[in-house]
Amino acid sequence: MTTNSTAATHSLIHADCIAAMQSMPSASYDLIFADPPYFLSSGGTSCSGGKRVSVDKGDWDKTRTPEEIHDFNIRWLTESYRLLKDTGSLFVCGTYHNIFDVGVCLTEIGFHVRNMVTWQKNNPPPNLGCRCFKHSTEFIIWAVKDTSKHYFNYELMKELNGGKQMTDVWTGSRTPMREKRFGKHPTQKPLYILERIIQAASQPGDWILDPFCGSGTTGVAAVINERNFVGIDKSKEYIELSRARIDHESQLIRKEDIIH
Repeated sequence: MTTNSTAATHSLIHADCIAAMQSMPSASYDLIFADPPYFLSSGGTSCSGGKRVSVDKGDWDKTRTPEEIHDFNIRWLTESYRLLKDTGSLFVCGTYHNIFDVGVCLTEIGFHVRNMVTWQKNNPPPNLGCRCFKHSTEFIIWAVKDTSKHYFNYELMKELNGGKQMTDVWTGSRTPMREKRFGKHPTQKPLYILERIIQAASQPGDWILDPFCGSGTTGVAAVINERNFVGIDKSKEYIELSRARIDHESQLIRKEDIIH
């Protein structure tokens, strides 16, 4: 599915991300954002809406051995390196469950890490086990192919931070319900996180890839900010969810263009 607007083009691909990425030409993208599986679906429980719920999210998130996880991360990150332009950036989300292996893979492949951003949630769910501190953070690794060529809109980030240098700790809420009006994804990230990443590391007209597009938040942020977007997901359900969200945002933009 491809949709054109006055601001951006977006495409959604229903496929395994590695197979889809292997079919794409090298140096095609200015920015890659990835929120890969954390491999947490092990039959345990967590808290959502004040209730105890299963942590199982789907077969794509089933627990794997460390060797299997490392092999998977090496494969999709190697394709990301090939697809990224020398001026481009890669951002990868994770928790302590997967982010350290991602970091090792990035180094093995040849990426250079610019920052490890800590996303601090101001409304984290309670820790039902009460055997450790409440989990309130996730991490976002920013990596590049060339530290002298990658794009970074330093001035805009400083402006958004009240005239002060933006730090690598971003504080905000979890995904609000209004961003789930078309459906829910168990690991959906809030729009403000993706908008900040896109504004920091890309320019209008750039091409953005999300190999695990899930609910399509990256695509929504790309359309809003006049970037071209390609999203991949192996779940037809989530492709349809992404399509609904991105098409809705594109229609709003077209209406604004007509009014103006």
